[in-house]
Amino acid sequence: QVQLVESGGGLVQPGGSLRLSCAASGRIFSINMGWYRQAPGKQRELVAAITRGGITNYADSVEGRFTISRDNAKNTVYLQMNSLKPEDTAVYYCNLETVEGLTKKVYWGLGTQVTVSS
Repeated sequence: QVQLVESGGGLVQPGGSLRLSCAASGRIFSINMGWYRQAPGKQRELVAAITRGGITNYADSVEGRFTISRDNAKNTVYLQMNSLKPEDTAVYYCNLETVEGLTKKVYWGLGTQVTVSS
């Protein structure tokens, strides 16, 4: 059974930084990994994603401030968040996509709270 465990969330002042980590347990060949977020009253949205080969994709709202990276050997994905704004406040979820047999499977972490406030 694959589990994703996120860490690194917390409370930070506007302009500050946080680094999120997400480690996948179990034997799994991760293809794409990413971070999504969901603010109160809003839909879950993609923040950033990275392929196994290192190709990245960012939401316009975080481009230039957030950096996604991964360690394939550790099945871990990171999100470095700089210049944080109050509107970045949300629960951040880790996401992993893989293929099992001929079936695409998607796994989610339980989420970690990020609060940007003075």
